[in-house]
Amino acid sequence: MTSPPGSAHSAPDAVVVGAGPNGLAAAVVLARAGLKVQVLEAAAEPGGGARTQELIEPGHWHDVCSAVHPLAVASPFFSDFGLAERIRLHTPEISYAQVIDGADAAIAYRSLARTAAGLGVDGRAYRSLLEPLVQGVDQLLGLTMNQLLRLPDDPVAALKFGLRVLEQGGPLWNMRFKEYHAPALLTGVAAHTPGGPRRLVGAGAGLMLGALAHAVGYPLPAGGSKAIIEALVADLQAHGGSVATGVRVNDMRDLPAARAVLLDTTPQHLLRLAADRLPAGYVNTLGRYRYGPGAAKVDYILSGPVPWANPELAKAATVHLGGTREQIRVAEQEVARGRHAAWPFTLVAQPSSFDPTRAPAGRHVLWTYCHVPNGSDRDLTALITTQLEQAAPGFADLVVASRSMSAADYARYNPNYAGGDFGTGAVSLRQVLARPTLRPQPWHTPLKGFYLCSSATPPGPGVHGMSGYHAASLALQEVFGLPVPDLAP
Repeated sequence: MTSPPGSAHSAPDAVVVGAGPNGLAAAVVLARAGLKVQVLEAAAEPGGGARTQELIEPGHWHDVCSAVHPLAVASPFFSDFGLAERIRLHTPEISYAQVIDGADAAIAYRSLARTAAGLGVDGRAYRSLLEPLVQGVDQLLGLTMNQLLRLPDDPVAALKFGLRVLEQGGPLWNMRFKEYHAPALLTGVAAHTPGGPRRLVGAGAGLMLGALAHAVGYPLPAGGSKAIIEALVADLQAHGGSVATGVRVNDMRDLPAARAVLLDTTPQHLLRLAADRLPAGYVNTLGRYRYGPGAAKVDYILSGPVPWANPELAKAATVHLGGTREQIRVAEQEVARGRHAAWPFTLVAQPSSFDPTRAPAGRHVLWTYCHVPNGSDRDLTALITTQLEQAAPGFADLVVASRSMSAADYARYNPNYAGGDFGTGAVSLRQVLARPTLRPQPWHTPLKGFYLCSSATPPGPGVHGMSGYHAASLALQEVFGLPVPDLAP
């Protein structure tokens, strides 16, 4: 894609290692500030957790990792970048749904009022829980898309959020509800964060995703997640930056001379590069960094749309399988203890229902995954197919082909996904506050000019670009004495 790294005529001001969403976000910020930026990517194409490929048959485009992207429009970085103006987004009228059993499902519409109306006796309680977060979504994102160890910009919004996190992350999580649909709906988004939903971290992530379901919806990029990456690369190149693929950085000598180096990698990769140059205390802290459950994924090619028992589910960006709040909690706790769940919490996205470019006429692609123990090599095709058959009788008859990726496969796919953990590190309370270190600016490292900008830094997992944005902003300030530039199209 570009001239070789380190060539004399193109010595960069800054080098970014890793071309995932965070690495490219960092590169865009630096290039927009007028710096010469080079991105080095080990894989054959950029993208990291936002690649779209013909995984099974030509003409059928599957998202390899992420598929549905509320944060790609809501995060402060992508909002400033104007991503929604650069790519086409399909935003279904239903953000997500939780299948309880067969046709019995709880549904989160874009409209909070419509959602509450469908939740019966618990509708008012659901609305009172989420409405302040939906109305104050910008303040909510200002809090959650940053390092939490700081004074909040809006203490009132932080208090509203914090009280709800304490409620939904502890023993009182059922206090306001009388039936099971609303709790199951909330538990489904909380369980996006591996480790179990009844935890402060899971509750916080779930409440944020629940608020986004009503504030911005759950969009799917036309053409797949790769559209996000293509927009970032195009902007980087338009401002003089470059991406070199197929370049592995295994040693400090692999890096071109540059004033700043930003690593969209695991903390362990920094140790491999520079442990002998780092203070012993910092090395020990990074050595204690831990990884969480892995992901096991199954992609399908179908000869028709999913025949959901509840036809409303055909309108949903994401469908959750796994049952009631208690059933989801049990399944996720099993995984957190290192065991496979007998009936896992499974996420399903059906992009070709909204984007006809994803499959030939008459065909559909379906994306599914669930959490498994770290490092698992188990193929879950049969189990996930059974789950889908229960929620959509006749599903198995529509399967033309399928492809499984185990957690071990994910670890081979991307070195950042240790053991198949695509969050680049366990999302525990300790590792939310100390990600990867307990300091006000965790993107900063003791090695002059070196910064971490992966999901192993705040705000953690997700296609939001904020880890890259924060690291690049810090590098602009500390290394180059430059302000953060305008990012608008």
